Amino acid sequence: MKTPELILHNGAIGTLDDKRPLVSAVAMTAGRITATGGEELLTSADDKTVRIDLKGRTVIPGLNDSHIHVIRGGLNFNMELRWDGVPSLALALEMLREQARRTPPPQWVRVIGGWTEFQFAERRLPTLEEINAASPDTPVFVLHLYDRAIVNRAGLNALGYTRETPDPPGGQIQRDKAGNPTGLLIAKPNALILYASLAGGPKLGFEDQVNSTRHFMRELNRLGITSCIDAGGGFQNYPDDYRVVEQLAEKDELTLRIAYNLFTQKPKEEYDDFARWIGMTEPGKGSDVYKVNGAGEMLVFSAADFEDFLEPRPDLQPAMEEELKKVVGLLAAKRWPFRLHATYDESISRFLDIFEAVDREVPFQGLRWFFDHAETISEKNMERVKRLGGGIAIQDRMAFQGEYFVARYGAEAAKRTPPISRMLELGIPVGAGTDATRVSSYNPWVSLYWLVSGRTVGGLPLYDEKNRLDRTAALRLYTEGSSWFSGDEGKKGGVSVGQFADLAVLSADYFTVPEEEIKGIEAVLTLMGGKIVYGSGDFAPLAPPMPPVSPDWSPVASYGGYHRGSTAADSVIHKGCACRSRRPVWSPQESRFRGPGCDCFAF
Repeated sequence: MKTPELILHNGAIGTLDDKRPLVSAVAMTAGRITATGGEELLTSADDKTVRIDLKGRTVIPGLNDSHIHVIRGGLNFNMELRWDGVPSLALALEMLREQARRTPPPQWVRVIGGWTEFQFAERRLPTLEEINAASPDTPVFVLHLYDRAIVNRAGLNALGYTRETPDPPGGQIQRDKAGNPTGLLIAKPNALILYASLAGGPKLGFEDQVNSTRHFMRELNRLGITSCIDAGGGFQNYPDDYRVVEQLAEKDELTLRIAYNLFTQKPKEEYDDFARWIGMTEPGKGSDVYKVNGAGEMLVFSAADFEDFLEPRPDLQPAMEEELKKVVGLLAAKRWPFRLHATYDESISRFLDIFEAVDREVPFQGLRWFFDHAETISEKNMERVKRLGGGIAIQDRMAFQGEYFVARYGAEAAKRTPPISRMLELGIPVGAGTDATRVSSYNPWVSLYWLVSGRTVGGLPLYDEKNRLDRTAALRLYTEGSSWFSGDEGKKGGVSVGQFADLAVLSADYFTVPEEEIKGIEAVLTLMGGKIVYGSGDFAPLAPPMPPVSPDWSPVASYGGYHRGSTAADSVIHKGCACRSRRPVWSPQESRFRGPGCDCFAF
């Protein structure tokens, strides 16, 4: 064995290797794991080997989100006020009020996904009156799932929405009796009105986008994520909107492994997009840290069956078959892997008809393809996916809108949305993810909680025991399972010799803590390729320094990302705000805990 560069020891290291599921030490050199075992690994060290005593902490393979919009999310992270995990609407509105005071014109306050009213103690959405009272002068855009956006009066003025503005196709501008926009934008039946309106706001400058992307990656590292597959996204144009992540890759400053899919942007011009991109690049181009993954999740706009469980299932356009077959035929002929957003079984049936027809003409023969989401896929269609060699990337969207699904389709139908256990029984490749940041939160521990408990973030039980996973099985989906979707199986997803040294040391033992505490787990030390990319507490001095958040008015500079809640034991009424916290508070500027104090306001 080569002399290791780094050894983690005195830990509880979950390897996901059935033959040796738990070890206490792991050695690594040149970015890969070279040995696993016990304290005897220390005898292989020399005076240059870094030794880190884990002091009994649990270690898992680095988490891999198989469906996240990390590139777009990084460009915008520093502009966004995150309500992810905020426990009350009162606190959320206070954060909004304070951020509005700090945000200079012409910038907006953006709350873009990652939350649901069911997480709030009040169990309701904010009203237009509350949003306008919190920010009478600074434009505010609050996105809720795929169904609506709440825009204050200043935001309507910034967007130029008046009584003369027509409703766009597939969307509705709610109006009062006089015909004036109220500030509620409604997706009927698709989210284009929401994303097109959001795209009308100011962007960060290039250097601030670089800073924003670095801080978003650090936030994901804080939660133990070391890999992800970027699913593209609306208004994420290739190659223009990839300049930031390309620069970071060239400078070796990425702290996540990113495989990215190309997402078409122009209705009726999708084939031309893919034909052009096929001439520009190819799947696998790049490195083990940053590479092209394939096409999708949008292949043609006529196939978009975006879910909004407040509304009836949309029927896809009759033109879909011809348009999708043309694109999939091109991708199959050029051996481009692809993914496709697919919520409803009715849509999936039509998609599979097309895939099977293409396969008869241009055999897939091991071409890697998969559906995303598949909440209501049937037994018959799962078997068709299996026969055609496809996979299914599942996300925790039901954790954020399960209540809506139950209200429309009933609790019995919700028990298998999606039918993950049956997918696994059939031997279909399954990977886990979040679909962050515009619907679900990017926090993987919320997703793991959902997989294990079968509950929404609001506490509603969705699944019986048949469709819940044990903790190891859930973790496999977030590690080994997701690696298939970028063609990286065997390279990452476990703690074994030869695999990438991507590891997360956890704040609590995922395998034994009470279910409700899974949501609060984070990493205290994260490594990608054997390099430390995040550290906190005892491990904070090991982490590489980060530049200050820019611009200085950024919500991230004041609140960070995912909200860290207080415990009932140290809860007291705190004068001057709605917060009940008297606990150590994380200071993003100083990368340390301060306090005890209140985290409702800027430091």
